[in-house]
Amino acid sequence: MLNDSAIWKSLNSPSRLSLIAGPCAIENEKLCLRIAASLKKTCDKLGINYIFKASYDKANRTSNQSFRGLGLENGLQILARVRTDIGVPVLTDVHTEQQVAAAAEVVDALQIPAFLCRQTDLIAAAAKTGKIVNVKKGQFLSPQEMGNVVKKAEAAGTKKICVTERGTTFGYNNLVADMRSIPIMSRFGYPVIFDATHSVQLPGGGGDKSSGQREFAPVLARCALIAGANGVFIETHPDPEHALSDGPNMIPLAEMPRLLANLVKVHTLAREAK
Repeated sequence: MLNDSAIWKSLNSPSRLSLIAGPCAIENEKLCLRIAASLKKTCDKLGINYIFKASYDKANRTSNQSFRGLGLENGLQILARVRTDIGVPVLTDVHTEQQVAAAAEVVDALQIPAFLCRQTDLIAAAAKTGKIVNVKKGQFLSPQEMGNVVKKAEAAGTKKICVTERGTTFGYNNLVADMRSIPIMSRFGYPVIFDATHSVQLPGGGGDKSSGQREFAPVLARCALIAGANGVFIETHPDPEHALSDGPNMIPLAEMPRLLANLVKVHTLAREAK
């Protein structure tokens, strides 16, 4: 498996597509290992830089009746198993400064959730670990405002920063993906990732849960690569209809090889067209 410097270098490579992907929440160890192994096989074949993603806690679910995950301790144990057994870098969300140190002992990259992207102390804590920090743009922020978020991470002593577009609030229960945000955030000098599956989420659209339109995720992913994104973020599951979190957004695992092969072609064409 790549070390921290090699992972960061791969994310900055203009010649290879980067993918952050996995299930929304850690449901169990078997699921995570299955998804990671499948995606690694596909990404190795296609020459994609792959980072596995799953959350030990979904702290901002619509309802307190919704599944949140297995918790910090159990979740990190599973992520460690994925990292060692499958041999892929691992990313997970952190929600408080207290979680950062424990997560940084296990994972290769820390993610600041969109709703927490302005939490200065959380960003600083993540940055000070020396790990790659992926900050999702809040649904309530313009892409220009993410420049201030990047400066917070830089002030804490890191240059290993990614920014992720995941859609902007568009009225009630809807998001819109503005592709202008890709070149705008690229001006900050760091890799820009496009979150294809959360961008088709319909927040709260299911009443006590969010809904989504997964059929549009591939369309937006292709658009983002043409717009200059370094990589894509995609949540996937063998059976999205029975997933415990964000099922309506997620791409069925069986469809990922074909989708990724298509995205590699789009990524190549986008670079050749520059």
